[in-house]
Amino acid sequence: MDTKLKIMIIEDDASLAREISLALERWQYEAAVAERFNDILQEFAAIRPQLVLMDINLPFHDGFYWCSQIRQISKVPVIYISSRDDDRDKIMAIAQGGDDYVEKPLRMELLRAKIEAMLRRTYEYKVRECIYLAAGLCFDCAAQSLYYTKQCGCAEDPPASDGQTEIELTKSERRLFARLVENRPDVVTRDELMMELWNTDEYVTDAALTTIISRLRTKLKSECGEDVIHTKKGQGYYVE
Repeated sequence: MDTKLKIMIIEDDASLAREISLALERWQYEAAVAERFNDILQEFAAIRPQLVLMDINLPFHDGFYWCSQIRQISKVPVIYISSRDDDRDKIMAIAQGGDDYVEKPLRMELLRAKIEAMLRRTYEYKVRECIYLAAGLCFDCAAQSLYYTKQCGCAEDPPASDGQTEIELTKSERRLFARLVENRPDVVTRDELMMELWNTDEYVTDAALTTIISRLRTKLKSECGEDVIHTKKGQGYYVE
């Protein structure tokens, strides 16, 4: 993977949440543990995970409730983790929008297998070809295409999913952005960017490069509301 996928853990047992968090980090995921059980939806929007691990027995509202709330704004996969082993609970979990169910006590290798299978099914194309960027953006390196997901601040990010659109880029913008992404977070000099375009038989002046960069920045900011391309004064440009 080009960057770590983020997994949100909604579990009120602090020791178990930490155990899962450490396991996820060993498996090269980024773990985010919920803290405000009276406002899970706000935390979800702030964290913007690619997958959720959801306990059922929670303070204030149960996991069924929060899963249904998440489903109103996002299609991010949800795997329930629960000590409940009744078939009625499993049916309710799926009915409320859950995607899978793992029983406690957790077997970590089983949990890992289910997480990997779920991410593979949900983000198969993206995991293989795309680089995750800030602000809900992903760049398909093979096609040099840029996608943006806008769902109430939540980035679930599958390229073919509802709510995701492709940002139209010109040939020059594609080449420049691809070079910046390829070298991130390192700075790419203006000379290197100009050579990148000359290699496509397109002669670009220094002023033209400035125009292309400015136009690309404007496009990105108009979509995601954030500055994606940064300037290193006296050196060049970079993306994080």
